[in-house]
Amino acid sequence: MRSPGCPPIRRDVERAFWVKIAHGLTSEDAAVACGVSGPVGSRWFRERGGMASMQLSAPSGRYLSFVEREEIALLKAQNQSAREIARRIGRAPSTISRELRRNAATRSGSLAYRASVAQWKAELVARRPKPAKLTVNVALREYVADRLAGMIRLADGSPVSGPAAPQWKGRNKGRRQDRRWATAWSPEQIAHRLPVDFPDDGSMRISHEAIYRSLYVQGRGALRRELVACLRTGRALRVPRARARQRAAGHVTAEVMISQRPAEVADRAVPGHWEGDLIIGSDRSAIGTLVERSTRFTMLLHLPRMAGYGVIAPVKNGPALGGYGAQAMKDAIAAKITTLPQNLRQTLTWDRGKELAAHAQLSIDTGVQVYFADPHSPWQRGTNENTNGLLRQYFPKGTDLSRWNAEEIDAVAMALNNRPRKTLNWRTPAEALNDHLISIQSAGVATTH
Repeated sequence: MRSPGCPPIRRDVERAFWVKIAHGLTSEDAAVACGVSGPVGSRWFRERGGMASMQLSAPSGRYLSFVEREEIALLKAQNQSAREIARRIGRAPSTISRELRRNAATRSGSLAYRASVAQWKAELVARRPKPAKLTVNVALREYVADRLAGMIRLADGSPVSGPAAPQWKGRNKGRRQDRRWATAWSPEQIAHRLPVDFPDDGSMRISHEAIYRSLYVQGRGALRRELVACLRTGRALRVPRARARQRAAGHVTAEVMISQRPAEVADRAVPGHWEGDLIIGSDRSAIGTLVERSTRFTMLLHLPRMAGYGVIAPVKNGPALGGYGAQAMKDAIAAKITTLPQNLRQTLTWDRGKELAAHAQLSIDTGVQVYFADPHSPWQRGTNENTNGLLRQYFPKGTDLSRWNAEEIDAVAMALNNRPRKTLNWRTPAEALNDHLISIQSAGVATTH
């Protein structure tokens, strides 16, 4: 084995770097803390896709460490014998003689022992590279890729092209740009759905971490790197990110606060309790979202702009022409939710936006009792907040949402309702709702006999 001109940075240094990253440091700060330059840390983070490619726990004492190799090099330079070196560092003489023979530097034409070269050779030999599972299993790779990037389709099976998304450039998705519409199952959903779809085929199994590695880590070669744009976040690197959302409300009274909501809503045992909100786009465009708390079944509200928008001058206290004024919201929710059986429309918990100022009339028209969450408390509508985050993959912030018609929006809802969910034991929301409807029908037949 030829010696390197300059041995690469040791793996224990890189391991310390990833430990610092796990503690919350930036790549530059973590690199400097480990004794390497900031650009090196940035390159490590980028090439690994933000994921550590090694075990973060310290290696066992079975193998020689770099410190021990430095001690061996010093003692060897003093012409100490292998037995004397072994006695001083507490290793077997055979270990020392094998180390001096295997990992000696050969660039000078002689067998000179240098600790840095010996460490590089030992790390190189210790690697056990093997092909990724997605590389050798074509059927599994096609299944994973199709669930990540498959096309959105209408109820009749015809594809919906969605927006013309810009070419992926290897960076995070643009927060104000269109994104490609895809089926967009998460790696965890794919991994847990495989045993359901292939119960007798043990080769069709993979962990979600293996899928993430194939997407993020350079050189894995199984999945195309640009498929990260099909993930919900669209991040090119696996970097955690938090965001908050605050909205004001002034029309909510004490009688419709969430504290007055029936206690049965909290345990999610009985379907029929919904959470709702808006996802806002540019030019005062919006889409309404309704999510059932128990089954996570989602319905989307098409909110087209009213006649005269952009032409008629705004009138103070006049009708909102943007499509999600109080009257338009009441009509849209009533039209959508009355398509359900009565026992599946009991309560609706909404954000504190003024778009639902006509909630009293909505309750009269539909029989659904409306409640509002506390200020600055999005966790009280956690199911809806999570769903809105999923929908942002199809309807990014800063884009005009009025260009999509009702059929296209329903196609997105259908895609979401047919994605397996961890909280449903990897059933889909559509399957969960269907099971509930079947149980209601069975109970009704049983009581008539």
